[in-house]
Amino acid sequence: MPPSDDRACLPVPLEELQRRWVAVRSAMRERQLDALVVQNSNDWLGGYVRWLTGSPATNAYPRSLVFPLEGLMSTVGQGAFDSVLEPNGADPAFPGVGRQLHTPSYVSAAGTAGYDAELVLGEVSRLGCRRVAMVAPAAMYFGFGTRLAEGLRSAGIAASDATAFVDDLKAIKSPYEQQRIAATAAMQDEVLRQVCRFIRPGLREFEVAAYAQYIGQTLGSEQGIFIGSSAGPGQPAMFRPRSQQGRTLSRGDTLTLLIENNGPGGYYTELLRPIFLGRAAAEHRDAWALLLEAQRFTLDRLKPGAACREIFAEYNAWLRARGQGEERRLHCHGQGYDMVERPLVRHDESMSLHPGMNIVVHPACKSPGVFMTVVDNYLIGPAGPGECLHHSPKTLIELDL
Repeated sequence: MPPSDDRACLPVPLEELQRRWVAVRSAMRERQLDALVVQNSNDWLGGYVRWLTGSPATNAYPRSLVFPLEGLMSTVGQGAFDSVLEPNGADPAFPGVGRQLHTPSYVSAAGTAGYDAELVLGEVSRLGCRRVAMVAPAAMYFGFGTRLAEGLRSAGIAASDATAFVDDLKAIKSPYEQQRIAATAAMQDEVLRQVCRFIRPGLREFEVAAYAQYIGQTLGSEQGIFIGSSAGPGQPAMFRPRSQQGRTLSRGDTLTLLIENNGPGGYYTELLRPIFLGRAAAEHRDAWALLLEAQRFTLDRLKPGAACREIFAEYNAWLRARGQGEERRLHCHGQGYDMVERPLVRHDESMSLHPGMNIVVHPACKSPGVFMTVVDNYLIGPAGPGECLHHSPKTLIELDL
């Protein structure tokens, strides 16, 4: 067994990685697959590579992986031409990895589109694979995916899609993962508490978001986003990205700030409570009461075995009965190494709920003068959702400024 990695902020225990590898290989044997190919390029929706290796892809640089039925993995990532390292599983920073191949490819340089795929094809050939399956091909860069498909076809290698069975395994969290998820939620509670002490008139929106990110990272967070905005009376405070967070806060404003970062170890949860620089208006209080009722309605239906598409249909019927517009986006969903992962509580989801899933429940309402949502995470237990992982009171936050 390799020594522990003292550079990783919170390395995944080897036993946890081995649990995942065993489960995936069991499913591969059932389907007579020789290898899986994965490529991710970001740490928000790139959790497949991290789930298999313990290390995230970052900064839009592709990180590709050949996961064989037997033996050690091969990875392809940024580096010098013709650079090949062979740690043979002994590098604690890369457990389970036998070979590391590198190439300086960039999506902004069109001529490099197939470089990573050529290296992956070489590994598939070296391993003698005849049946290969892609994991999350939607996450692969187009140039990589097309060159990979061409190469497999010309070599007579059967290609398929393994995403569904990997999603089934990845969605159900182990006891270790559940502990890390709960720790992320607790970290976000503390971020919200400290942000509320920091907010004051005269700050710009991005200063509040930057402070939230700073506090999160001092508490061990690695990645994440902080979207939101402020608005004066009678105007909705919508979700807005960093490039649109230039408004200056004033007394009487509403502030929306979604705390959507991961915690030590890389697991995501998300938290939001509406913040008021003063007192909330009656229309805000009415909207908040409706949102809490909507969240409770949803939680009552998050039972093991429940079909996500049926929960979504029931929720929209509930909205119609109260004169509200139907939900047309994503009502609630799973989280883990991905900020958004299956199951999706939506009309197009085939997955049902199971114990061990981490579900964020975030009903929202919007009118010409109000945008509001409540956001919390729950672990699904044998009888349904357990205690809310976030312990921030489910109340409007009114700051006496």
